[in-house]
This record gives sequence, C-alpha cells and structure tokens, in this order.
Amino acid sequence: MHSLPELSVVIPTHRRADILKQCIRHLEKQTAMDKIEVIVVSDGHDDSTAKLFDAPSWRMPVKFLEISKAHQGTARNRGVEEAKAPTCLFLGDDIFLQEDACEAHLVIHSFAASDEYAHHGTTAVLGYTTWDPALSITPVMRWLEKSGWQFKYPQLQPYAMGFIPEKTQHRFTYTSHISLPTAVAKDIPFREDATLYGWEDIEWGVRLRKAGVRVFYNDTAKALHHHRITLEESLERMKTLGKSIAELNKKVPGIDRLPPWWKRLIFRLLIALSPASFASQHRRAFLQGIAEAKEHAR
Repeated sequence: MHSLPELSVVIPTHRRADILKQCIRHLEKQTAMDKIEVIVVSDGHDDSTAKLFDAPSWRMPVKFLEISKAHQGTARNRGVEEAKAPTCLFLGDDIFLQEDACEAHLVIHSFAASDEYAHHGTTAVLGYTTWDPALSITPVMRWLEKSGWQFKYPQLQPYAMGFIPEKTQHRFTYTSHISLPTAVAKDIPFREDATLYGWEDIEWGVRLRKAGVRVFYNDTAKALHHHRITLEESLERMKTLGKSIAELNKKVPGIDRLPPWWKRLIFRLLIALSPASFASQHRRAFLQGIAEAKEHAR
C-alpha cells in the first residue's frame, strides 16, 4: 500500500508516447519515488499513449486521464483536480528529471513552510532545465539556450537558491518544470480560453505574483529537455508565439510580452542591420505572427 503522496507530478501530453514513457521512467528513479504520485493527462486521444497505461507496471502510483483536445493549460487543470499531495509539480512530457530533482523541490517547500521563511509567503519552486546531450544538439538549440530566447536560465544565475525579483518573476514561471502548493494551483488555474501555444505560463505567472506567490529558483533541481529543434521548427514556433501574444492581448490587455510600436520599430532596425542572424530571423518570425493575427482579426 502506498501512503499519501507528498508530491503530485502533473504531466500534460499529446501524441508523444515514447518520450512520455522515458519521462515516467526517470520519475521511477527518483530518490523521493516513494513520496510521489504521477498524473498524466492526454490532451486528445492517442492509441499509443493509452496503451502505456493498459496494464501499467510503474513503481509508483500513476493515474492516466484523457480529455478532449484542448490545450496544455486545460490538461494541467484537470491533472491538478486529481492531485492528492499538498504540493504539485508541473512537468513537460519531454523533461527528464535528475534522480534527486523531486527531493530538491520538496526540500525547498519544506523550508518555505517553516516559521523561519513564513514571511516570504507562498512559494513556487522553479527547477533548472537544459538540453539533453543525448540528442544531436543543433546550432539554433545552443543559441536559444545561451541567448535566452526560449528559456532565460542564464539570466537567473544571480538568483540561484533564492527568490527571483518579484517584479519580473512571472517571466520565469516555466510550466515544464515548476512546483507549488496544490491548493494554490487549484485556486489559480490556467486559462482555458487560449487556442494557440505560448504565453499561458506567463499570464498564469502574473496572477501568481498578484496573489502574493514568490518564485524560488532552485538550480539543484536539475532536468534535461529531450526535444531536438531545427531552425525551421524554431522559427515556426516564434511565428506561433507572435500570433498567440496578439490573441492573448485581447483577453488580457496590457500584458507586457506584446512589444509596443517603438519596440517593434527597433526589432525592424535590428533585422535590417543583421538580417541573417538567428536573432533577426526569430524577430522577423515573431513580428510576422503578430501581423498575421491582426490581419486575421479584421
């Protein structure tokens, strides 16, 4: 018999059964394996994913849910509804945790609940993620990591094992590897009216900040991102991000990730100065996405 878990790991997934299986196998190797439960939420039906749970033989409790095709945020919300532990960890299905990562999250939450740290208020814990070296890492992947265009971990180094400045912490609420009290996750769910990928984590982070939740960066909670990206895929992702921020701005006016006119002008000047650079290509794709969203809205 398993005792009540201390950590509920919520994993939204969509048609990546092979990678999802590896993700769960890494959870089976956790030093805190006996303290966790796993909740997998399939965003839409997929036979290969469902088969993983037909006759499961996992070493810890794993619950599988299937919802109608919606969005990652909706899938996370459904997972949180099933969580039994006082703390939940949102994890991407392509994130492979180091063996002591779950323990590293739990340690910080334990400290945060103590009288000594109570003055900081409610705490979310962001773990560290880098590319999986088992993949053939492309030049654009190296650039994305170093430049901070995808995840800004280099910018977070000054705040390692401490709180990220409250004013900017919402920019780092990466839902591929972040934990927080389950009660907070239930009280502050993800928006379910988003139709495009991107920015739902930052919008959620804004609401966490307004609710007084602080984000602690624990760089000892390490993970590998098992997702190879080509330049073409990265540019398509940036175009989608442009479309999605334009859409989100209609629902959340003033969100600080939509560049104002003067910043877009600077983007165009930088593109003209160095049109072939990775940065310029990504700025161009982002602006194109914004323009296409506005054209579609007419």
